[in-house]
Amino acid sequence: MEGLVNSVNGVIWSSALIYLCLGAGLFYSITTRFLQVRLFGEMLSLIFKGRASTDGISSFQALTLSLAGRVGMGNIAGVAAAIGFGGPGAVFWMWVVGFLGASTAYIESTLAQIYKEKDVVTGQYRGGPAYYFERALGQRWYGVAFAVTALIALSIFLPGIQANGVVNAVTQVLGEGSTMSVLGSDVGSMRLGAIAIILVVFGIIIFGGIKRIATFTEVVVPFMAIGYIVLALIIMFSNFSLIPQVFGMIVGDAFTAQAGFGAAIGWGVKRGVYSSEAGQGTAPHAAAAAEVDHPAQQGLVQSFSVYVDTLLVCSATAFMILTMGTYNIQGELPDGQFIVQNVAAGVEINSPAFTQLAMESVYGAFGDTFIAVAVFFFAFTTILANYYIAEVNVAYLTRFISTHANRVGLLLVKVVTMIMIAYGGLNSAGYIWAIGDIGVGLIAWLNIVGILLIFVVARPAIKALKDYETQRKAGVARYTFNPAKFGIKNASYWEERYLNEQKSDKQSSLDKDQ
Repeated sequence: MEGLVNSVNGVIWSSALIYLCLGAGLFYSITTRFLQVRLFGEMLSLIFKGRASTDGISSFQALTLSLAGRVGMGNIAGVAAAIGFGGPGAVFWMWVVGFLGASTAYIESTLAQIYKEKDVVTGQYRGGPAYYFERALGQRWYGVAFAVTALIALSIFLPGIQANGVVNAVTQVLGEGSTMSVLGSDVGSMRLGAIAIILVVFGIIIFGGIKRIATFTEVVVPFMAIGYIVLALIIMFSNFSLIPQVFGMIVGDAFTAQAGFGAAIGWGVKRGVYSSEAGQGTAPHAAAAAEVDHPAQQGLVQSFSVYVDTLLVCSATAFMILTMGTYNIQGELPDGQFIVQNVAAGVEINSPAFTQLAMESVYGAFGDTFIAVAVFFFAFTTILANYYIAEVNVAYLTRFISTHANRVGLLLVKVVTMIMIAYGGLNSAGYIWAIGDIGVGLIAWLNIVGILLIFVVARPAIKALKDYETQRKAGVARYTFNPAKFGIKNASYWEERYLNEQKSDKQSSLDKDQ
């Protein structure tokens, strides 16, 4: 099975997908005139402006929910894997993916806002790639294909990665504990305990719906991200003289990588896409749930989240590992041989181990424990975000069947996700990462190709950006969005909202005249 998984991965993550991710990011950076630079200040100002409502969550909650998906094992174990297999130069390509991907994140999240709709059961906003493929392209089959793929990836493939990282971090601090027999295999009691805690807390939160998930992430994600970055900065500034050398390694090795130029790009892009999720099609689900006055607003907020993930959290991890030298580089060599070996050969590359060793070398046992706690919360919030995405796609697939089908589907996805959390916690990291890469790769293929087709057909996200910038320049008191004005079809939520706003304004004007 592991051999089959690796073979499938080789096909999905061929050079074609790598160039597609980079090419799409460059294309949208040019067509939006590098909004990730031009509108950086606007992104910051919008984060706290959105308001929650009975139908949607606030812009900040949507940001933290998407960051819950972005900031996870990819930032700690994923960066370590990129360095371990692609050399320090892989970090440079992660930066490139993050910078270019910020424009892709704007496009997909704005599309999610434009084509969102209210759930027939809960009345809350739902949206994402499946919705905008159906409405913008007029191809329901493509929306169904994405929804099914995302459902499998987010409820079966990806939860195991996060759960595996949580459990491994805990056992590295506390040990495996006494051995117990579970389904014919020997498992440590601490490992079982960690899995049980994850499942209990996860169940309590997801049965509270999107509001409870968003409330949890808006508290936990900023707190853990800021704490993690602060400790990383302390390490960097306490070794300030090494920073130019580390930066030189990253940039210089990007083109003459010790593990090979191709390996640096491949691992950097793969882990960059996995971590930042730009173009992957996952973040738009959270973006669609936000209550905003104009679709472009949440697109800009989601664009900023890529910076937080890749240029802050991922960079913090990379500089810690490279500054302290707690890494090995494995190339195309026989097992047990390394291009660079700074730590014991047995240290798992596809795990938080490199990061834990860097923290431990400065902070001692506290550093090791902090990484375990950070991994726990980063990975746990990612599991929550993944579940929410799976839930949205269940809603999409069942919305024209019946409310009963919707309830059954949501219950099934809860159960399946919990089973995969347990499975991921019990299995080896390398195998679990390979399964996760299949899920990420498949939905990335579908989403990037789909949003490029939407650009060819109608360019709705670009039109929304121009409209927003026009209103911003005019200094309007309240932003509005009329999709019909720009020939954007099937944006029923915004069409109805605009008409209602016009009626309300007309009535207010009449009342004043009287």
